[in-house]
Amino acid sequence: MKIRGSRLTASLTLLTLATGLTAACNGSGGSDKSLTLWMYPVITDVQANNAYWKKIETDFEAANSGTDLKIELQPWDGRDTKVATALSGGKGPDVVLLGPDQVPQYVANGTLKPVDDAVAATKGAFLPNALSSLSVDGKLYAVPIYHTVTSMIFNKKLLAEAGITTPPQTWDEIKAAAPKLKAKGFATLDYSASPEASLNMNFYPLLWQAGGSVFTPDGKKAAFNSPEGLEALTFLTDLYKQGAVPKSALTNKNVVADQALGKQQVAAGLMNVPADAEIAAKTWGQDNVVVGLPLQGKKRVGFGIPGGLAVNARSKHTAAAEKFLKFMIDPKQITSLGTASGFVSPRTDVKVPAPNPRAAKFAEALQYTYPGDANPAARQVMALLRTEIQAALTGKKTPKQALEDAAKQSDDLLARQR
Repeated sequence: MKIRGSRLTASLTLLTLATGLTAACNGSGGSDKSLTLWMYPVITDVQANNAYWKKIETDFEAANSGTDLKIELQPWDGRDTKVATALSGGKGPDVVLLGPDQVPQYVANGTLKPVDDAVAATKGAFLPNALSSLSVDGKLYAVPIYHTVTSMIFNKKLLAEAGITTPPQTWDEIKAAAPKLKAKGFATLDYSASPEASLNMNFYPLLWQAGGSVFTPDGKKAAFNSPEGLEALTFLTDLYKQGAVPKSALTNKNVVADQALGKQQVAAGLMNVPADAEIAAKTWGQDNVVVGLPLQGKKRVGFGIPGGLAVNARSKHTAAAEKFLKFMIDPKQITSLGTASGFVSPRTDVKVPAPNPRAAKFAEALQYTYPGDANPAARQVMALLRTEIQAALTGKKTPKQALEDAAKQSDDLLARQR
């Protein structure tokens, strides 16, 4: 049957009204029946990671009839560039996993949408730092779905061969252990100095342990070239010169299995996650893995952050995105993701069961975690400093010169962004 004249006009009018009402209800300009998430391998085992997120797709769609959730699993490598390009270009996913040091940058260029409404009913249940580290100017821009925690792991067998009965837990104890381990042919401390490794997982914790910080309180200048920063980098370079940090550190991406730590050539890992301890347990033997607390200098500090789901400011599916955020912060999903990933809960009312004493020890380290110094230029400054730390480790520059050069470049960058 053909539709003619006024009947066609009326039909188009009704369609237009319906579309407008749908958009108004959704708080966006497009259909709210599809949703795309960029997720990263927070579950170390590839098959387990794939299976977990496939089930999340299925469960969310079952609970939200008619909504098509597409989870695109992305690699960690090149993440910053890809996300920045996609969001700034007005494209990319509706929802993306971000960390605290990424959020300020994307808020500054207007590519994230506040998500306070998603946690309005449960805000009091979250760890205060989990929310504050994902907030800018009092507004929340990502909801925490897990919390990472890092700490030291030790190879008990290697320590015993060097006559060390108690794992070193302070800078002075690391220095004292180094010659004993070297005499047995072992390095002391593994380190990830690869250009692709985040400073949050290597140098920054040493800086914080020395009492230093990355930026000045107002965020306008670099602060890592302070006496505390010099102390931290000197501690590291001295260990490297002595062979207490293995030469492979220069290409280490903080991966256990294929590096000196996993191969039982070094006695201690500086910044490790629970999954690293489980990998080590399979190769070293269960009884040889000892989990300690973060290393202590002037302070005992480790790195730990909430992983947060953020919403693209240009998403046309904001109502569906908010539903998904609420779905992922439900205790059931917090528990299942924590169990699968080995991370801890960002909520005080949800405890992820510890599968073994090693995981329980990591949970103890949560009290010492620090999410880092937030700044819109955090990632760019990290890239500048990372290059200079390489120069200091290889002896091309003194620690003081490396820090001063990195600070000058960083200050120039920060001045241009003001």
